[in-house]
Amino acid sequence: MTHPQARPDPAFGLLTLYDDALPHVYGYLLARCGDADLAEDLTAESFLAAVHAVRKPGAPDPSIPWLIGVARHKLADHWRRVEREQRGLRRLDAEPAHDDDPWETAVDRIRAREVLDRLGAHHRAALTLRYLDGLPVPEVAEHLDRTLHATEALLVRARAAFRRIYEGEEGSR
Repeated sequence: MTHPQARPDPAFGLLTLYDDALPHVYGYLLARCGDADLAEDLTAESFLAAVHAVRKPGAPDPSIPWLIGVARHKLADHWRRVEREQRGLRRLDAEPAHDDDPWETAVDRIRAREVLDRLGAHHRAALTLRYLDGLPVPEVAEHLDRTLHATEALLVRARAAFRRIYEGEEGSR
């Protein structure tokens, strides 16, 4: 009786390429971001993304130029994430400050939890992972088993739903 041949894991092709490709991918990222720690993190993310990509049907054969393309996307994702965070910080700086009354802060926190409880489970999960747990959007997407773009759209809708309920309550008080 013959047994069907098991298809070898295409990620093994990356293993044979890893030692040659690592300095190229790391060098590419370091030259563009200027931060060795960040370049190391993005290099690791790039190789992890490459493993996932080569396991998909119709994936290209791994090569150094292809890996540098993956790294380019990871760097762009990083820059987008940093820009979103800075945009949020600029918005916070522009908002008028509370009187730093601990009671007001506690009441705001309680109200925010109540509003979260009134949201649908998908909105509550996305907002909790992103803002309470502090996860970057790509990790939120991974936890929710969604694409990055679908997660970004979900967060936009979730923030809008949160704002509608929160401001609606505020207006009725």
